[in-house]
Amino acid sequence: MTVRDPEKNFEELWRTFHDRYPFFELRKVDWNKQYDIYRPKVTPDTSDEGLFDLLCQMLEPLNDGHVELEAKLGGKKRSFTAEREPRFYQEFTDGQIKQLFKTTEKTLVANGFESPAETEAWMLHYGRSQEFGYMRILELEDVKKRKLAAALDKIARDFADLKGFIIDIRDCPGGDDSTAIAIIDRFCDSKRVAFHRRTKTGPGDDDFTSLKTWHLEPQGVVQFTGPIVLLTCDSVFSGGESFALAMRELPHVTIIGDHTNGIFSYTLDKTLPNGWDYCLSYQVYCSADMVCFEGKGVPVDIELFNTKADLEIGVDPLITRALDVLRSKSAAAARAS
Repeated sequence: MTVRDPEKNFEELWRTFHDRYPFFELRKVDWNKQYDIYRPKVTPDTSDEGLFDLLCQMLEPLNDGHVELEAKLGGKKRSFTAEREPRFYQEFTDGQIKQLFKTTEKTLVANGFESPAETEAWMLHYGRSQEFGYMRILELEDVKKRKLAAALDKIARDFADLKGFIIDIRDCPGGDDSTAIAIIDRFCDSKRVAFHRRTKTGPGDDDFTSLKTWHLEPQGVVQFTGPIVLLTCDSVFSGGESFALAMRELPHVTIIGDHTNGIFSYTLDKTLPNGWDYCLSYQVYCSADMVCFEGKGVPVDIELFNTKADLEIGVDPLITRALDVLRSKSAAAARAS
């Protein structure tokens, strides 16, 4: 049975964030002050619409895409996300994003690639030229381990022929850390720390689980350890960011594009007594050397943005720059040998 009581619902949401959200200081939000501002505005007579608006106002300064609130009000669904719109989404509509990746394909084909095609793992699209491979990762979940392994095994048959590889995670909404690691292990040269994670368990500064560490380790019959370019942008979220965080630990990887979004955590999903659903970040991710990129995103080695002009010109500049980098590195390797 749902409990409409506005004060009870406010208190429960505020307390959950107080106890489990780890980023108030990082995101420069005084949560106790938010309580002092908004709690007096909630009374037993506050309407559902009024309560929803007040909760959104209280949450908005967190600027965290994993902070969400959903409710049915008067038979209509209302949704809120406490995130400023990423630059990538300011630049492109949904339709234009589809156009952009058609431009990506066109640019690859113009450089001798076959058109990237869906593999046995639906979220991996792969194509190659005589010298280089290209793999786009649409997302990192809803794939069976067996199908993922089969797709990666098939891609790996080309590894011996290739001098470089592009991995494209632009606009990846996220997914599972285990899926990210399973893919990166096919491009790994030796056992390395991928990242660390700890989970907020209570209101105190020290109320965290012990640090858990993920590792990369070569998997499969053969790995590709030549030059790799990873393409990113600020609409890469969550598990996609874990992917980038781990990839940057490989010495043969160059990251091109824009920093990732900066929301690494899985979400803690909750329901208020009145039936409204909400979620929040509750885990802290750190790089192998214990740097936290929450709120900033994984940085790039070469900053380069996609713009609407790319659609008009019909060329994806991130692909052409990636190929320049790979050609340069493969030529340098040939000279060294």
